[in-house]
Amino acid sequence: MQIVRQLDPLRDALAEFRKAGSKIGLVPTMGALHAGHMRLVEVAKQRCDKVVASIFVNPAQFGEGEDLDAYPRQEAADADLLRAAGVSLLWAPTADQIYPEGYATNVSVGGVSDGLCGAARPGHFDGVATVVAKLFNQTRPDAAFFGEKDYQQLSVIRRMARDLDFTHEIVGVATVRDPDGLALSSRNAYLTAEQRSNAVALPRLMQEAAAAIAAGGELATILAEATAGLLGSGFHKIDYLELRDANNLAILDDFTKPARLFAAAHIGRTRLIDNIPVS
Repeated sequence: MQIVRQLDPLRDALAEFRKAGSKIGLVPTMGALHAGHMRLVEVAKQRCDKVVASIFVNPAQFGEGEDLDAYPRQEAADADLLRAAGVSLLWAPTADQIYPEGYATNVSVGGVSDGLCGAARPGHFDGVATVVAKLFNQTRPDAAFFGEKDYQQLSVIRRMARDLDFTHEIVGVATVRDPDGLALSSRNAYLTAEQRSNAVALPRLMQEAAAAIAAGGELATILAEATAGLLGSGFHKIDYLELRDANNLAILDDFTKPARLFAAAHIGRTRLIDNIPVS
């Protein structure tokens, strides 16, 4: 596996892949890799000849007081995982390759970025859209792979790709979970043993709420009961627990298909997000 940090060597390596007729799949990450990321690599390998993974902890998507400095960085271990998984190239750019001196451009996606994490983390999705647009331009993949755990992020990227005429495929990959149901996340490493035990209440209560909604229960009552359940299970702050249209993320006051249930909740110093389909 090649590890590349500068744009010119990246372009040279990708040109060789293309010269050989290889289809290129991109898996963008911020590192601290877990089985969810490796599932993206697995799907990319199934669909593409060469897999390019990127690792860049993007400061533009962290707000004031968020965990940029504390965000786990373990590039050597991540590289070992990617190498063992058969990744062809790791794009691990230095900061100046993403944001050169004097950088002054921002990509902002309206609509699907409103509400949910867009409301709780102002500017976050501008940072996401900007860095992903740059990664797309830098690598020019045939397909790019993103996890559905960050469903709003996936929706933002799909909207941006359509609006800015990126022609490659955007592939969403189902959320990977621990056996007890908790969605895998790099931020799970922040949880103490007690918090990790309590955190399973998030997917459990969401599944119960989704089943009750699909059965025709009264939406406001179901969401209020689930919120109370989370606050009684060790979570101390709920940013949102909402039913949204799965296509455009418009908030739903009544259940109509396709729909997804979205949640963000704080336990200890960790903010966990999740979403599940309601059918």
